[in-house]
Amino acid sequence: MRYDAVVIGSGPNGLAAAITLALAGRSVLVLEGAGTPGGGLRSEELTLPGCVHDVCASVHPFAVGSPFFRSLPLEEHGLEWVHPEIPFAHPLEAERIAVAYRSLDETAERLGADGRAYRRLLAPIVQGWEPLSREVLGPVLHLPSHPLRLARFGIPALCSAAALARRRFRTAEARALFAGAGSHSILPLDRPGSAAFALLLAGSAHACGWPFARGGSRALASALVSLLRSLGGEIRTGVYVRSLDELPSVRAVLCDVTPRQFLALAGDRLPERYRRRLARFRYGPGAFKLDWTLRGPIPWLAEEARRAGTLHIGGTLDDVAAAEAAPWEGRIADRPFLILAQPSVFDPTRAPAGLHTAWAYCHVPNGSTEDATERIEAQVERFAPGFRDLIVARHRLAPADFERHNPNLVGGDLAAGAMTLDQLVFRPVPSLHPYDTPLPGVFLCSASTPPGGGVHGMCGYRAARRALETVLGR
Repeated sequence: MRYDAVVIGSGPNGLAAAITLALAGRSVLVLEGAGTPGGGLRSEELTLPGCVHDVCASVHPFAVGSPFFRSLPLEEHGLEWVHPEIPFAHPLEAERIAVAYRSLDETAERLGADGRAYRRLLAPIVQGWEPLSREVLGPVLHLPSHPLRLARFGIPALCSAAALARRRFRTAEARALFAGAGSHSILPLDRPGSAAFALLLAGSAHACGWPFARGGSRALASALVSLLRSLGGEIRTGVYVRSLDELPSVRAVLCDVTPRQFLALAGDRLPERYRRRLARFRYGPGAFKLDWTLRGPIPWLAEEARRAGTLHIGGTLDDVAAAEAAPWEGRIADRPFLILAQPSVFDPTRAPAGLHTAWAYCHVPNGSTEDATERIEAQVERFAPGFRDLIVARHRLAPADFERHNPNLVGGDLAAGAMTLDQLVFRPVPSLHPYDTPLPGVFLCSASTPPGGGVHGMCGYRAARRALETVLGR
């Protein structure tokens, strides 16, 4: 069979690109090097039989809030979202905790003295999520459809998360809640632009939630694959493409890979100037992750933490800022900031009766070989005494393990490239058309293109639209 397009890689962006092309009536083949599709959307029994762990992506605020994914009938293909009662929470000490409830008003009310400021900052994002998400999750350089709404978001978003939190809030709770959301940027919290992540992620908690996919993140990948096949698309796993020369003759090739892999795929076919620019693309800190099987739910001191799907563990704003600066300085903090999830509390399909699954990771220097197990578990124990006694089995993923699992996670970088302000605007290289490459009909569609990391599919969708506009529409 002859195809109009080939997509290399079946992560959420590769699948989004393929579905976009198939919806436009183009024949498309997806080639995946691993034995199963999904990229960062894989779930495996990492510890014990019957215990389902998400290897990489697990909590999905951007997937449920993505303009593209929201437009797809994924529920008809088996996807079910599980919404924790509390999207995320941030313990400070003992029973003291900051909580982001689904309701913006309830969150503001519980924040007391900072409630009014929190509502004022987040309300425009929550109330205008649909149009704003289309603006923010699109190419950075574009003519906005809602310029005033984008400006109201963009001006504070250019700040650092730490500066914006200190300027807008007075209480430790509100500052910590904002800092925890901002730490998903994998940036030092004093970096310009880190506030954008805090605003979007905090806003998404109230606008659409921070859900899990029932049965594991593989359920989202399975739904995307099922939809693609229903549209006539084809996917082949276990086919590792090492050169563009291996591909069949097609009008368009879309590559769900980062610059490092694309340089290898394209070889000498790329102009030297473009090769040099791609080679300068910077990768950010890596991750060190622990997956646990537990004989009971985590015994948090704060009652609200037991009802939260995601926990941000690290103490005050100053504590979190110090911990997140450490990987950029080539070290792991003694008390690292943790992103922790406890999916089996809300999704019983994740573990056999009587057992629970949970995971946590911290940011570490890119490619770090240091074992952070003790530091991570000590942080959890700090806010949940007795946690260690519940551990039945654990599984470690160091940066090199992440990269072996998925070559796009270079040095353990979960965002496919540092999300610094310059690399958000010019990702992967300065260009008005960032998905294009100098090779005719060859496009990049990974998280190394705008709008960057996160399970939203918008990189793939935008790249596919560009391919349709330039080579597949004729």
